[in-house]
Amino acid sequence: MAILKQIILSAVVIAAALFLWITFVPSSGPWLERAGLADLLGVEAAQPQGGEGGRGGWGGGGAARVVVAEVTEGAVDDRIEAIGDGQALRAVTLRTEVSGQIVELPVAGGTYVEEGALILRLDSEAERIALERARLMLDEARDDAERLEQLADAGTVSGVRQREARLALRTAELEVQQAEYDLGRRTLRAPIAGWNGVLDLEQGDRVPAQAEIGTITDRSAILIDFRVPESAVSRIDVGTPLTARPLGIPDLVLDGRIAAIDNVVDRSSRTLRVQGRVANENDRLRAGMAFKVQLRFSGQALPAIDPLAVQWSSQGSYVWVVRDGKAQRVDVTIRQRNADSVVVEAALEPGDPVVIEGVQSLRPGADVEVVEGSAATGQAALDGPARL
Repeated sequence: MAILKQIILSAVVIAAALFLWITFVPSSGPWLERAGLADLLGVEAAQPQGGEGGRGGWGGGGAARVVVAEVTEGAVDDRIEAIGDGQALRAVTLRTEVSGQIVELPVAGGTYVEEGALILRLDSEAERIALERARLMLDEARDDAERLEQLADAGTVSGVRQREARLALRTAELEVQQAEYDLGRRTLRAPIAGWNGVLDLEQGDRVPAQAEIGTITDRSAILIDFRVPESAVSRIDVGTPLTARPLGIPDLVLDGRIAAIDNVVDRSSRTLRVQGRVANENDRLRAGMAFKVQLRFSGQALPAIDPLAVQWSSQGSYVWVVRDGKAQRVDVTIRQRNADSVVVEAALEPGDPVVIEGVQSLRPGADVEVVEGSAATGQAALDGPARL
């Protein structure tokens, strides 16, 4: 019997202490809401009664003093990130057309060459002799054709003989062109201006036909091949801005644009090949480098609020909004966090005042007094005059 009395007495004392805590401690409300006990104990229906010091609360008197910030309009930034491979704006692999021995190699590997610059020259003595022979035959054929034309005027040469002379002249001209072409194939020149690659050759080496000599790259700009999901096909176009970071130079951020878009979606990966272009002004980039590419798209317009306004309970996130001088709780769904704002889905409109300081003493329907100024100055106002 004595034990039962002690249990009852303890329960009464605990209930009384809980009642006093709820009634006179303003910060008890948010704690009970986070613990999910506010609805159970019925404290959410309680209205602020005021208290001394001008601070609103469940056990105080007067309106709760708060600092507010207006709701603005924001947008959820959708982004696509991908890893791409870089390649030069233009690249040409140099190959010899014929076999032969290198007699001249005026360029060094890793140097810049202009379009038309001599890369190498092969031995060409036989081709020069053939060209001289063809020119001699051309001169002889031309003289025969001119002589027959003069005799034809006197009527001593038949038309058949004249046609044969003209045919021989044309054949000699073609032989000269063929000899010049054969001689030109002994010389290799730069087809574009750019940077010459490493040359694993020396003067005097003998190279076969179609031997790979090196590569010339125009890397004034870098093209980046990457892939995007098929869901983004309708949102990109040639000229869409992008940012790229070389994986080997992570502190370098490059601004570029989409230069080309493929016309077929890959069936196995459900992705589309896209090619971006970035400038290489300081010549820090090379073909073959890996890049992290990011595309950003502006999404749906949504309310944006100060991060300090977001509160949490067992039911989720919410904010306090001041309407007609009273506090109203509005549930929010966070869609995106930015450095200075939070984009949310909620029943809020741009310009609505949401509480960022003084939330500890707020209850639904509580009278509020908005303190002007920033959050820092507002907190000082909330604390009231300094006490000595």
